[in-house]
Amino acid sequence: MATLNRVMLIGRLTKDPEAPRSLPNGGTVVKFGFAVGRSKKNPQTGQWENDPNPLFIDCEVFSRPDSKRNLPDLITQYCKKGDSLYIEGRLQLDQWEDKNGGGKRSKHKLVVDSLEFIGGKGEGGGGGDDGGGGRQSSGGGRPASGGGGRSAPPPNEDDGDRDSGGNNSGGGSGDPIPF
Repeated sequence: MATLNRVMLIGRLTKDPEAPRSLPNGGTVVKFGFAVGRSKKNPQTGQWENDPNPLFIDCEVFSRPDSKRNLPDLITQYCKKGDSLYIEGRLQLDQWEDKNGGGKRSKHKLVVDSLEFIGGKGEGGGGGDDGGGGRQSSGGGRPASGGGGRSAPPPNEDDGDRDSGGNNSGGGSGDPIPF
């Protein structure tokens, strides 16, 4: 039986990335928080409304020897709280014993293996001085796609919701999502 563990998300960093940590194998890892929401258009006002229940997920990105790009360095140098990213990766379950005797604890996290800079909070899209916009893949045989800006056009009027959690419709101007 075949299985697949692949996650694709567009959202925003919830805090600045942590400082890179060195690993025993010589690589590095960077952790960051990420939020994704479903916004929908209010039919009466025509304005996009934020999701009242966004998804918050912890993410980790590792340097890989087979990669042409060092993703932990890219995250550390070019990302900050509120920046929009498209990320791909796999879910991983972490389990541990609670220090205070609360029993076993667990949570899912996303191990990121590729990303695309979409633009910072309040910006109209990627492709600024930070070299953003193109997909920064860590290998896997997929070529990096070029081009900056938004990944997809805004939804049609009859489409009641969108999954991006990105900026308002149009060129990205207007009130940014609060997370």
